[in-house]
This record gives sequence, C-alpha cells and structure tokens, in this order.
Amino acid sequence: MMMGKVLADKGKRTAIWLIFLAYVAILLKLTVFRYGFGIYEHFSGKLNLELFTNYIPIIKEGHWFDFVYLFFGNIVWFIPWGLFFRAFLKQPAWISILSGTLLSVLIETLQYIFAVGDCEIDDVILNTIGAVIGCAVGTAFLLRRKRGY
Repeated sequence: MMMGKVLADKGKRTAIWLIFLAYVAILLKLTVFRYGFGIYEHFSGKLNLELFTNYIPIIKEGHWFDFVYLFFGNIVWFIPWGLFFRAFLKQPAWISILSGTLLSVLIETLQYIFAVGDCEIDDVILNTIGAVIGCAVGTAFLLRRKRGY
C-alpha cells in the first residue's frame, strides 16, 4: 500500500511540473517569442520608464477590453508563478516574490532586445503584484494543509 502512495505522489509531482513548464512556455510565447521575434536588430525595442502612461490613451479612447486585458493580464499571468514557488517548491515568500520579479525583468529585457513589445516598468510592477497574490494563495494553501484541512 505504501508503494502505491509513493507512486501516486510522484505522479502528482510530475503532473504539476509538466503544468508549470507548459505555463512558462505559454508565458514566454505570449511575451517574447511572438510574432515579429528576431526580425529587428538587437536593442531596437521601446523603453518606457514612466508609470502607467500607456494605459491613459487606451482608457481615453474607450478601449476598456484592451485596458482590462493589459492591466489585469499582467497581474493574472504571474499568479501561478508565486503559487508554484510558495506552495509546491515551498520557497520562502521573499524568494517566491523576488523570482517572479526577476522573471518579469528578464521578459521585459528580452522584449526590448528583440523589439517584440514595450519594455515597461509598470509591467514589472503588475507582474510582481501577481507573484505576491500567488504567493499569498500558496501560503494559505500551506497553512491549511499544515492544519489538516
């Protein structure tokens, strides 16, 4: 009976890793390896260090779907990162959040280098908020599991 539990646990871990790797692949496909990747010369992307300036024209023009997708999408896409690092890898909260922030900085840097999007500081902030939310959910999961719920 013990061997069956070990195999079931190993199967769950493998499935979680596969889901996480698929998530990372989709995230990179959406943000870096998308249409136009590699067409332009290096360092020809746009850099925007002003907070949330690209959202103002979108709102003024009434493109609410685009605003919601861009603003909340940046948050939602990083929730799984924080959740995975905190709940599955059982990393401390600061590592879960910092790793999400560093991934975001890497993505923004690659977008700049390969000119496949705007390198924006607000994306890093929103992505980090997503990692924080995921980390909080992961912490709640760990606490609940520890208490036996």
